[in-house]
Amino acid sequence: MAIRKRGDSWQIDYLDPGGKRVRQSFKTRKEATAELGKRVSLIAEGKYGSMLERLKGYKTTLAELCKRYKENFGNQSSFQNAKEKYLANFKESFGENQLLSTITYDKVETYRNTLRQKPVTANSNGVETVRGLRKDASVNREMACLHHLFNKAVEWDMMEKSPFEHKQSLRLKENNKRMRFLNEDEISSLLSACAPHLKPIVETAILTGMRRGEILSLKWDQIRGGFIYLEKTKTNEARQIPVSDDLEAILKDIRRKEHLRSEYVFTFQGRRIERDLHVGFGRALKRAGLQDFHFHDLRHTFASQLILNGGSLKDVQELLGHKSMTMTLRYAHLTQESKRKAVNLLNGLTGLCHKTVTPNPQAVSNLPI
Repeated sequence: MAIRKRGDSWQIDYLDPGGKRVRQSFKTRKEATAELGKRVSLIAEGKYGSMLERLKGYKTTLAELCKRYKENFGNQSSFQNAKEKYLANFKESFGENQLLSTITYDKVETYRNTLRQKPVTANSNGVETVRGLRKDASVNREMACLHHLFNKAVEWDMMEKSPFEHKQSLRLKENNKRMRFLNEDEISSLLSACAPHLKPIVETAILTGMRRGEILSLKWDQIRGGFIYLEKTKTNEARQIPVSDDLEAILKDIRRKEHLRSEYVFTFQGRRIERDLHVGFGRALKRAGLQDFHFHDLRHTFASQLILNGGSLKDVQELLGHKSMTMTLRYAHLTQESKRKAVNLLNGLTGLCHKTVTPNPQAVSNLPI
């Protein structure tokens, strides 16, 4: 039994229990050593033959794996919103009849690099426009799904090992430092530019910090006792959001106009608002003259304005539904501005002293400030 360097690869060389010489190449010495050790152990335990039978049986296609994955995870809230599309992309790119055993790490890496260059498009009135390249966070989410897919294939005994096994991570470094939020004048400009059916949605986002999906799926029976009760959230943890006086007035106005014709709070022409939101929000931004702003930034606007008006980081963490304070700390610098605003409330408190005491001009000029 031996391990030899052969060109750019490492080759294992051994005799199987029947005396047949077996040679197989691997990309790294570490992989070759691990595999040879595994096979030596199987020979010693008398299980080498069953390993060969299992290897011969790995004839599962990508389509079969995707079908089983959907059967097991199709009830996840993220499946219909994202994972179903990801699975379709995998089958289109690798080939739905591709054997799992033939999908190698280099093919997966090529797929990741292709995703990075894939443009994001939007369709408005039949006209498709390019919005730019996919963001690193978007690529990472799709690759995380692919990674999970292959891990489950190994667990389900549909392939011997994942192409990700013992390889470098293909995760891209994300830039999560961007935080764009609106000041009071910009909020006023945006609301004035919103269409009538869009305005209450934007107001709700600003007044609650709710995510786009949480707002669009909001039902009337989730609003009771002065709170909005969210069961299905991004973190899969329930969250309760207090209804402010302004938001209560907005919701009552919607009920008065719509007469509860739908179980959903926000509708347009009798149906739920989905694609209409993206198009309408983009037009409102353009009319308001706002650039580099996305609907999700309304969530940042809620958190930032809350802190600037005296709210605490703990308030923001609980209302936004952050599991830890780490995400919330991106708003920490705003607490300094809030403190500055608070101490300025005392301006004029010592004004009486200024009127009754006349300081020595010479002494004042010597002050360090």
